[in-house]
Amino acid sequence: MEAKGARTVSRGSSGIVAGLTAAALVAVGVLAYQASANVPDNLAAPRPKASASATEHAEPKEKKKSRPTALPAGSGTGQRVVYALADRRVWLVDAAGKATRTFEVMPSALNPLPGTYRVSTRSGAPSKGSDGVMIEHVVRFAVVDDAAVGFSAAVDGSMESPDPTLKTGGVRMSREDGDAMWKFAMVGTKVVVVR
Repeated sequence: MEAKGARTVSRGSSGIVAGLTAAALVAVGVLAYQASANVPDNLAAPRPKASASATEHAEPKEKKKSRPTALPAGSGTGQRVVYALADRRVWLVDAAGKATRTFEVMPSALNPLPGTYRVSTRSGAPSKGSDGVMIEHVVRFAVVDDAAVGFSAAVDGSMESPDPTLKTGGVRMSREDGDAMWKFAMVGTKVVVVR
């Protein structure tokens, strides 16, 4: 009889302990929630900040002028290179009149007047440009103020704005675009310059 009574007390006390533990856990949870809801902002855990790259992509520091990529109307017919001065863009156009490639360029300090020109000379080997930069794949098509004007790519890939105090005629493009221009614009190829 005593053994049966001991088991009853034991079962009763373990139920009480389990009930008290559950109540204590609920109380701790409620207190923790209340504490976190009332913490001042300066004591709260730091929140992750947006990365610099995410911010730069979301809001560019300087809005770049949108330049059209469609071949300009009235830019001639047949196989040709079209150079739009204001848009700083070149198109390589095949004999059927279809633009096969277009890319941005950095205009030279000296610009030719709008009109039709022909590629007059080409220089493939790296050489020093009139601005002192090493260039390659030079395709010349005009002369302005006794300075040759032509397309070229800087060997280091740069496309810096030209020094306005120098009489330079290099219209700069990326090396990849320079390679494409070199393959496309042979001596005699038409170059149409538009505003």
